[in-house]
Amino acid sequence: MALHPAQDAGKLIFAPANDKTNSQAGQYAKGALSLDELDPKSPFTQFHTWFTAAQQYGVHQPETVCLSTASLPSGRVSARMVYLKELDSRGFVVYSNFGTSKKAKDIENNKWASLTFWWREMERQVRVEGLVERMGSEESQVYYDTRIRGSRIGAWASKQSQVLEGREQLEGWVKDVEERFEGQEEIPIPEFWGGLRIMPETVEFWQGRESRLHDRFQYTRLEDGRWKIERLSP
Repeated sequence: MALHPAQDAGKLIFAPANDKTNSQAGQYAKGALSLDELDPKSPFTQFHTWFTAAQQYGVHQPETVCLSTASLPSGRVSARMVYLKELDSRGFVVYSNFGTSKKAKDIENNKWASLTFWWREMERQVRVEGLVERMGSEESQVYYDTRIRGSRIGAWASKQSQVLEGREQLEGWVKDVEERFEGQEEIPIPEFWGGLRIMPETVEFWQGRESRLHDRFQYTRLEDGRWKIERLSP
């Protein structure tokens, strides 16, 4: 039952209430964030600190992240949930199909992308904006070899984002690939699949606070490679 019933019958959802107390939206009160808690030199080090804390806190799959891309010239944005698989001194790495996926088509003409991590259990959010580069097959093979066999087969089989006539068609592709690599444990990485590294220009660390007066700090890359940190208004 909603605390504020919609006055317009055309609104299917309006100011949804807290599901436990049937009151107004829940408040964020699990933490605060100040400048002196942040790594003064690197958002990568700061992210690693927060990510490790999320793992230790029991956040469910903290590597889950929303990857957003935009096509040109329309500017139409698309987003999807993926897994962060690597973090290095250059950026955040996810893996994907380069051949047929929507994200690959977007990135072909627009190298800008964003990542958004949401760690509900800690009321924390991290936002990343930057340019994307494709990783080479040799570097991507290292991660690919850690995947279970079914996932390695799936990378070959799936023509990501193409329309299917039915589940049977996908399973048929999988069967074909299974036959191709039957008895072969070492499977080469597909030439159309691999890592995407998002090299950030900005990284924002967000800590939820009461009354929506959140703590927000943004790292911005400077021309000399250093990072500037600024507090943002919520």
